[in-house]
Amino acid sequence: MASDTRALADRLITKSSTRAINITRDAGLILAGSFFVALLAQAQIPLQPVPVTLQTFGVLLIGAALGSRRGALTMLAYAIEGAAGLPVFAGGTSGIAKIVGPTGGYIIGFIFAGLLVGWLAERGWDRTPWMMALAMIAGNLVIYSFGASWLAYWLHSFSLALHFGVYPFLIGDLLKVIAAAIALPLAHWLVNAVQLHKGK
Repeated sequence: MASDTRALADRLITKSSTRAINITRDAGLILAGSFFVALLAQAQIPLQPVPVTLQTFGVLLIGAALGSRRGALTMLAYAIEGAAGLPVFAGGTSGIAKIVGPTGGYIIGFIFAGLLVGWLAERGWDRTPWMMALAMIAGNLVIYSFGASWLAYWLHSFSLALHFGVYPFLIGDLLKVIAAAIALPLAHWLVNAVQLHKGK
């Protein structure tokens, strides 16, 4: 495993000695990440009560790329943007009702999933396909736990919550895991190759 276990963003962007610059940089990454997730949320198959989207792929990818703190803050920013009325949720929807409604548990789960996957990435789990796949699976389990639990409250049945809020997404999420397991290690490999070339 590589000795440099910084998140991908920290490997690509040199940290400044000026605190204000670092804060501004982090804020920019967080906002860009939240808009990236919002963009992926618009690609959807409109199942009920929970649509299939690329949203979770963006959540976990951002967590791995930005690290635990920025990953969680990105998802918090995303939730706040939607609650404030920006059309960032699936299907261009928004409003506090989406967060307290049947699918709100997934949105809250995004925050903790970004935190977990980012934490694992900071420990080198994003450097090999197998470890990245495990990190993505762990992040998905967090999202499912929050999402299905809150959906079960609304449906008054955990089995129905699994039927509508978990099972339809398993194959799609497996494909997202495979994509991330290729993308993140490849990105780090490219960074290593560039740094090696510069060192010559």
